[in-house]
Amino acid sequence: MITAITLGVKISVETTYQEEHSNPANAHFMFAYRITIENLTDYAVQLKRRQWFIFDSNGTQREVEGEGVVGEQPIIEPGSSHSYVSGCNLNTDMGTMSGNYLMYRIADDRDFIVDIPEFELIVPYRLN
Repeated sequence: MITAITLGVKISVETTYQEEHSNPANAHFMFAYRITIENLTDYAVQLKRRQWFIFDSNGTQREVEGEGVVGEQPIIEPGSSHSYVSGCNLNTDMGTMSGNYLMYRIADDRDFIVDIPEFELIVPYRLN
């Protein structure tokens, strides 16, 4: 598990290779990732937007940006967390993802950026 804390918001990431949804012969490798966002502050925060940077090991780079996560803009109370699962396809058997969330601090009507730590997407046979 990869974790990082930015301004009192902790992001944890776990990844899984989705063999049943992959087709290596056609350069299609599917990965799932679970993100847990923990609010370690004394005030409620809301996740407004996400920005992802996706890198294939062949040098291909993509950027994905949009509102919320999996159709939600969750409000996370102090001491609480929000988890979701999403996926990413690569054209190679290895790559990385990183990014950030635009968060909103409700108490003082302020936006702030929370880093999503870089994590690896690797087909298990590459780890041997």
